[in-house]
Formats: sequence, C-alpha cells, structure tokens
Amino acid sequence: MAQALAVATTDFQCESNGQAHRTADFGSSRLIVRRGDRFTIIVYFAGRPYQQGEDQISIIVETGPTPSEKSGTKVQFPLSDSLDDAKWNASVVHSDGKEISMSICSPANANIGHHALKLLCTTQGQSTLLPLGEFILLFNPWCPGDAVFSDSEHQRREYVLNDQGLIYRGSRKFISHIAWNFGQFEDGILDICLKLLDNSSNCLRNPDEDGSQRHDPVYISRIVAAMVNCNDDNGVLEGNWGPDYSEGVCPTMWNGSITILRQWGKSSCQRIRYGQCWVFAAVACTVLRCLGIPTRPITNFNSAHDTEQNLRIDSFIDENGKRVRKSGDSVWNFHCWIESWMTRPDLKPGYDGWQVLDPTPQEKSNGIYCCGPASVKAIKSGDVNLKFDTPFVFAEVNADYVSWLLYKDGTKKQIEVNHRLVGQNISTKAVGSDEREDITHNYKYAEGSEEEREAFTKADMKNKLAEEPEKKFFLKLKVEKVNMNGADFEVSAVLTNQTSAMKNCRLILCAQTIMYNGESIQECSWNDLANVAIGPHEEKRETLQVLYSNYGSSLRENNQILIVALAMEYEAEELVVARKVITLQNPSLRIKILGEPVQYRKLIAEICFTNPMPVSLCDGTFLVEGAGLTDEQNVCCPVQSIAPGQEVKLRVNFTPQKSGLRKLTVDFDCNKLKDVKGFQNVIVRPMKR
Repeated sequence: MAQALAVATTDFQCESNGQAHRTADFGSSRLIVRRGDRFTIIVYFAGRPYQQGEDQISIIVETGPTPSEKSGTKVQFPLSDSLDDAKWNASVVHSDGKEISMSICSPANANIGHHALKLLCTTQGQSTLLPLGEFILLFNPWCPGDAVFSDSEHQRREYVLNDQGLIYRGSRKFISHIAWNFGQFEDGILDICLKLLDNSSNCLRNPDEDGSQRHDPVYISRIVAAMVNCNDDNGVLEGNWGPDYSEGVCPTMWNGSITILRQWGKSSCQRIRYGQCWVFAAVACTVLRCLGIPTRPITNFNSAHDTEQNLRIDSFIDENGKRVRKSGDSVWNFHCWIESWMTRPDLKPGYDGWQVLDPTPQEKSNGIYCCGPASVKAIKSGDVNLKFDTPFVFAEVNADYVSWLLYKDGTKKQIEVNHRLVGQNISTKAVGSDEREDITHNYKYAEGSEEEREAFTKADMKNKLAEEPEKKFFLKLKVEKVNMNGADFEVSAVLTNQTSAMKNCRLILCAQTIMYNGESIQECSWNDLANVAIGPHEEKRETLQVLYSNYGSSLRENNQILIVALAMEYEAEELVVARKVITLQNPSLRIKILGEPVQYRKLIAEICFTNPMPVSLCDGTFLVEGAGLTDEQNVCCPVQSIAPGQEVKLRVNFTPQKSGLRKLTVDFDCNKLKDVKGFQNVIVRPMKR
C-alpha cells in the first residue's frame, strides 16, 4: 500500500492575493478574498512527494456549522488543467512534487463568510482528507457577475474602500456635517461583522437555511438592517432619543463605528447604549462596506414618520401656538438611512441599483424592526407595492403635512395641507471629495412634471396633483443671520395681505426647544398679539425675542428650536400658520497638525477652542479619533473648567498606522455645550521601506 500524502504547510499568499482582491487593508495575516475571482495558494507536502497521475486530488470548500452540498454550503471539485470563472474549480499552476501551486476560483454567487479549505487525495483507492486552513470570502463589486457589481471605479473606491466619510445633519435651511470613521478595515472589525450575521435570529433559528442564503446581498443587507438595532435580537445598538443618557453614551459623542462594534463584540453581544439615526446608519454602512457591498449614508431633511400608513402627517397646535402630541405621526428635522448597490432579481426588471436600508427601529417589517431593501427607482416611480417597505420610505419623502388647530373643547380645525414640505435636500457625500451631493432627484421627479403626475397616481396620491388655491393672506418666519449657541436672537413673523380688505387678526408666536425628531421639550419664548391689523396689499412684521437664559437649560445636543407663528383672522375665521426650525451653530474647533505626517512616525495635533458662551463650561471632554491615525479609536482629554472668552489649547500625540488621506475628528462635550465637532484632513506620507 502506498504511503498517504501528507501536508506540511499551506502558503495562502495572503499579501499578493490581498493586493489582487483589494483586501490588503485588512492585513496579511490570513487569506481574505472576493468571490468571482481567482486566488493562488501553495501546498507543501511532508514525507513523500506528490505524484501527478498517481495521486488524484480534489478540493473541498465548506462554510457554515453543518456544510452540505444540498444547502450549497459544501462543494467538491477536482484539480484540473484550466480554470472556469463561472464555478468553483482549481487548476495547477506549478508542481515539482514537493509542492503544488494552484489557482482556485469561486463563482460570483458564492456564499460569503468563513470557509474551510481541504484536499481530498486518493491514491490506489485509498482516500485521505487533508485540512489546508481557512479563508474569508466577500462580495465583489469589481466582478461583473456579482450582484453588487458597480462599473465605476470611483464609486467602488468611495463606497467600499473608503473607511472615512461625512454624515449630514441639522435642518433643511442649515445643513451641517460631521466626519465619521467607518473603519471597516480596522483590526477585528471583519470578524465582528461576520459574528453579527451569526447572531441574527434567522441564523440562530435555522443556521443551515441561513448559510444557504449568504450569497444574496438582498438577504444579507436585510439581516444587517435588523441586527444593527437590538429591538428584536442580540443586535448592536439601543436607541435613545433623550434626554437621559446616564446609562450609556450620548449618541452625539460617537465619532466612528469602531468602538461601538468592538464593545459589542467583546461584551458577548450585549447592546451598546446609545444610538440615534445617524449612528445606526453609520454602523450599518461600516458592516456592509466591510462585507463588500457598496454603501453610502443618506440624510433626508424634513423626513416623515407615517405611523398610520396613510401617506399623511397630522400635526396639531393649540390656541397658544404650542405643539400638541395627538398622533404617532411626526416629521423629523432630518433622518439618516443608507443606500446599498445591488441587483434585485426578486423584483420585476428595472429596480436594480441603489436600495434604501434603514436600521433605525421605527416600524416593524415582517415582524422585526428593520426596513428595506427598498428600490430607490421604485420609490421615485411610485411603485409602493414592491418589497421591502417601499410604502414607508415613499412616505418619508412624499407624505402630506396636515396642520390642525386644536381647541380647548377638543374640537379641531384644519389649517392647511402642505404637499411639498416633506423630503427635502436629500444628501450624501460626493464621490472623491468632501462636497455635499444633493440626490433628491433620485427619489422625486421634478415638481409639476408628467413623470411626477404618473408616480403620484400610481401611489394613490392624486390629491397632490390638485391645483392649490392661490394664497392672498399668508405668514412667513424670517431669521436675518446665523444664530450662535449661547446668544440671544430674534425671529420675525411677516404677515402679508394681498387682498383689497383690511385683515384684523390675533398673532401668536411660540418658541420651543425640540429634539431633532420633532419632539417638543420646553417652551422658551411666547408672545400673544391680540390686535394686529394689516391693510390691503400691505405686510406687517412682528418679532419674537428668544433669550439664552430661557432656552439654554433645555437645549439638547442637536441645538434645535422650533418657532411657530399662528395668525387667526377674526372676521372670516381664516387661519394661517408658519413653522421654522432654528439650528443654533456651535463654536468651531481649530485643529493644526504640527510637523509632517509620516506613517508609523509620532505626530502631534494642536487643538484650540475658545468659549463663546456667557457661562463657564465645566467637566468638558475632548475626544480625538481617526481611522488609521489613532491606535484605539478614542483619545480622551478632560478639561475641568473654561471661563467665558477663555481659549484652551491642548496637544494630542498619535502615530498614523495608514498612509493617504485620513480624517482626524475632534469632539468637545461638556455640561452646557454639546456636540462641538471638527475635523482636519491629514495627508500621511507612506513610510519608506
């Protein structure tokens, strides 16, 4: 009987394969490759040499807890002389008996995740199974046969390889942004992302069925959307919209996904406290980019939350102009979700491309808190009957906003219907730059166009197509300048009368601090003008003073104040209303890099901050973070007290681990001032070898 073939070691050519598969940023300690493309390994034999013709070799690839050919989680194929890119197969590159160099190719629809690689050697009728090791397989947007294929190299680099980005927040008229460290290539993040899939309710309930579907980006992305929140499972983040964050981290304190995911991975999948929409979206973006699915964060301003699924948001104010919560509906000043790029073979043709996914737990979808993937093309065209959750996302960007006056006796009167308020300035970071790209046109046709008419008709929103009566008596709110947090400011209410009759009315002006999801916190200014007269074809301006001494104690981390103006015309009992969200601007942080940034060489950043507030800032903390810059993702620098007008300078040391364009993010948070953020682009020169 011939001696069995034995393997001494396997060289997975991690560095060269990583370069070829664009996975080198994960490191070279193990094999990580993308499906639909070939990779090369070298097998070294112990004992007797490999004898071609005598030794019949097959390759076995397995994934999942109980691999089987039936479920598509196990495949066996012979070693041949040529490669076929359409299926699992392998060919000999070189062999001298002591070693075999072979190329292995996976199909473009292979399951992603951990895979075990084995040799089955048969000699003179005797078979020996030889484990070679493990590798990780990811989606491949560079492969034309992959469901996530993108034909733009610029987009692939931005939406898969870029581990930094910008996320937009604020309000429609005051759009701000924060830098975010996605960090998908940082140590341990890939394993945590795969652990996230393994801890989904689908996998825990039926691991074999779950494993058989891991080729499908529609399935994977939906799992990720569910697992980033913890409402139904062992998910990552617990949502909290304030005001009490004492049992966790205030959502505005996060600057990246790395710390969140690492804490979740180390804590046996215990929920991390806390997240809000941009944090949920950013963490999901990290996971999907890590797995190889092109993904980008999206911000929708004036985003509707339609709990009653009637494509309308009912908003109530009382006779004093104060917002009254009488419905589960709301309009968030901004809301973040993500888009992922993939084909949709589960839908009729025409709906491939960007798909909306929303991991923020708002409403249940098929019994779990997740949303999507919903085709952006379907949303734009009004095809609201297509899966998944298209009606909900359609409402987020198209719902009518209906204003009601609620009287003391409980009766109500409709003030107006606004068809255009919802779904404004839909934004994402532009490819290859830090500019904001407005993608509202991807979700909506041009106002008044025939395509818009067809979309609303299809979505059963024909009411949007009715001609709106021309307004002769209307109200607007105006702010003359950008308002700084800590300063007093005023808002003007401008009443315009374009009729030929005198208008006598009561004008109420009310200011309330609010959360970014529209929830009222506290009234901070109010004025009731019982007798305001506007002559024919005239306008009248009245002002409301809003003092820091009144709003400072109840202002939350997003710095937003809602101004409502309500005019009640006496004779015709005509009602007009105007709303405006004021986003107060925080002071800026100045960041200066001292010296030339070089990879693996110590670098110093100087941070300068001046307190513009009329009060001292106490118990402050500076958080410094940068993917590829700071070793552990947060460097904390406490500051006890900063007097009004005082400048603080501090220096932070760090050692860049990666070259190229990096973002250093700094966040300052204290008792009286929340969410002061800044970032500095740092171009790190690679270390000379």
